[in-house]
Amino acid sequence: MPIYFVSKVLQQSEVNYPPIEKLVYALTHTARRLRRYFQAHSILVMTDQPIKHILRNPESSGRLAKWAIELGEYEIKFSPRHAVKGQILAYFLLETTEKVDHPPNVTASNHVWELHTDGASSEEGVGAGLVLTSPEGEEHTYALRFSFYASNNEAEYEALLSGLRISSEMGIKHLRAYVDSQIVAQ
Repeated sequence: MPIYFVSKVLQQSEVNYPPIEKLVYALTHTARRLRRYFQAHSILVMTDQPIKHILRNPESSGRLAKWAIELGEYEIKFSPRHAVKGQILAYFLLETTEKVDHPPNVTASNHVWELHTDGASSEEGVGAGLVLTSPEGEEHTYALRFSFYASNNEAEYEALLSGLRISSEMGIKHLRAYVDSQIVAQ
């Protein structure tokens, strides 16, 4: 359950940190910003990276050692992160996207279609609405009802996936998709 949102723009030198150091730095920055929360509660960090081993490594030096000492005062537990639903869409796009040596030059003359999707879940069921708009402004509207239970986020995924399938079946080559769920969009 989200409680706080902490963000930080990395400075020039911080951008060059290796990915694992960026993760440890993010944890350290969060601990600094939410110090009272970290002191009052046991913190569970779910990650697929070996942060625990890096922080407990006696051979660490420099900034990693400094961060390990700083984080050592808190009760931080590390747990493996299980499947992330947000990655389902990324894997789908990776599997279905053709490999191209250079990105296509998408302009209005290339017939860019627009796809607007929305999914919803309620006690009455799960459904989705899709609007495909041609470059000429012609709209194709679809209302879908799913025969399975899903959360609102899953309904958003299904709406986008259904829109992508319909677009593919129509032979659409260039598509700009719009969704209202930040989880799906990111």
